[in-house]
Amino acid sequence: MMPLPWFDAALAGVLGLLVGSFLNVVIYRLPKMMERQWAAECAEYVGMTEEQVSPAHIPPADSFNLAQPRSRCQACGHQLRWYENIPVLSYLFLRGRCSSCGVSISIRYPLVELTTAALFFFCVQQWGATVTGLAWCGFAALLVSLAFIDWDTTLLPDDLTLPLLWAGLLASALQWIDVPLYSSVVGAAAGYLSLWLVYWGFKLVTGKEGMGYGDFKLFAALGAWFGWQALVPLILMASVVGAIVGIAMKFSHQLREGGYVPFGPFLVGAGLLAMVLGPNTVLQTLLGTLGL
Repeated sequence: MMPLPWFDAALAGVLGLLVGSFLNVVIYRLPKMMERQWAAECAEYVGMTEEQVSPAHIPPADSFNLAQPRSRCQACGHQLRWYENIPVLSYLFLRGRCSSCGVSISIRYPLVELTTAALFFFCVQQWGATVTGLAWCGFAALLVSLAFIDWDTTLLPDDLTLPLLWAGLLASALQWIDVPLYSSVVGAAAGYLSLWLVYWGFKLVTGKEGMGYGDFKLFAALGAWFGWQALVPLILMASVVGAIVGIAMKFSHQLREGGYVPFGPFLVGAGLLAMVLGPNTVLQTLLGTLGL
């Protein structure tokens, strides 16, 4: 008979596949919903109709949200049947192509599902089917969404970063995670303030914006979940890996227009690594890699 902890972790992995499928919807639709909201606000400000100021690629607000319309092929509009929307299995069954027009489906969809499943499996294997394990599952799911949205659009939506921040503080206050409330609150404040100071220092020196306010909120959320003691290991890991990736992309001519790389995905990577290994292990690994 399978040991109960492994059985719980396996069930969590299956749940992670389903959540990962939903995260694909969030990653694609939430930025477009934000654009629609901005267009509506601009329309109200200038006294025009929403259609006059809204970009053509943004669907109408009353028919486009996280629940509707049903998933469809972005190339031909084919509405996916239920058996074409099963996490990972449908991608394999369809051989990575739309059943209607044959256009290639991005490998990222099953990768998001598998990544979320692996993270959920780890969380329940590590902390059990407890409120702590579920809390870290929610933490991981939000980070996965934020990483891909930021990479695609350079946006870190408040709809995700602020719940992540407050969830960390609440989890600490209720002792769902092993971080004292004082350390969590100071971590949130110090995380935000540290990158805010870097932002303004860089802007005063160069006249350019080196990062967005979403990065401040994401780092504050990581401070809430791990405590202020983890901020230095997290920012060092994110900065070193980000610099390496940025340099590699520059030499391979893969940098997007403007020559920038979003910082959010590297903060996310550091946060997930800290969840798996612990912040101190992250720092020791980084220093060992650098030969320090």
